[in-house]
Amino acid sequence: MDEVATKIIDILKKHMKEPMDNIELKTPLTDLSIESLDLAMIVFDIEDTFGIEIPYNANEEVEDFKTVGSVVERVKALVDAGDAGAASA
Repeated sequence: MDEVATKIIDILKKHMKEPMDNIELKTPLTDLSIESLDLAMIVFDIEDTFGIEIPYNANEEVEDFKTVGSVVERVKALVDAGDAGAASA
């Protein structure tokens, strides 16, 4: 598991009421018993950790956030896009 995945899993565990030790990339987010307020805090924590802004519309982007791995891939894409934008500036 790479650094981005490890950091995201650590953030998820930090905000879970009952942290699990066996969180994997294929773990569905619905299995983590995360409440909506905790989810908002997780998003803020991920944004702060990686210096990104996660655009999220629950009606349009549900597929992007089904598993831990899908969150990791979305964050990597946003980090890469930010790095590309910074490099061209």
